[in-house]
Amino acid sequence: IGVRLVGSEMCIRDRTLAASLARQTPVILVYYLDDNSDSKQFAIVVSRLQEFYGRAASIIPVSVDSIVSKPTYNRDEVGYYYKGVIPQTVVLNQKGKIVYEGKGQVAYEAIDDVLRNAFDLLPRAESKGLKRRTFNEFNTELVDSF
Repeated sequence: IGVRLVGSEMCIRDRTLAASLARQTPVILVYYLDDNSDSKQFAIVVSRLQEFYGRAASIIPVSVDSIVSKPTYNRDEVGYYYKGVIPQTVVLNQKGKIVYEGKGQVAYEAIDDVLRNAFDLLPRAESKGLKRRTFNEFNTELVDSF
């Protein structure tokens, strides 16, 4: 997943969660461990989420080693949503309500379905597949438009 959170950086992540909730932005929390093979495999799913939803939702990777253990957490703290499983994915809608909790390896499509609903997008079955343009197609369009 590529983000390591330690010590004081945990506070930054909590503020990011709090800021996202205050902005009423959907949040994708992804709990992982650096040296865990399941977390490394799941990074592919997180990359796909980043590709399609990275500008519209807050994707917050959380190293579980960085969660400070305490008896209770507030809703704007990443420890509040952690259930002791890695990888774990939690999706919060614009109102901060949990709309998805995935434990272990979950398919991109399962999270995508939830996010499509949160953003009021057509279901995958009714929409054209998202396809990234190749570099040459992009260049041709730039040349043709001049």
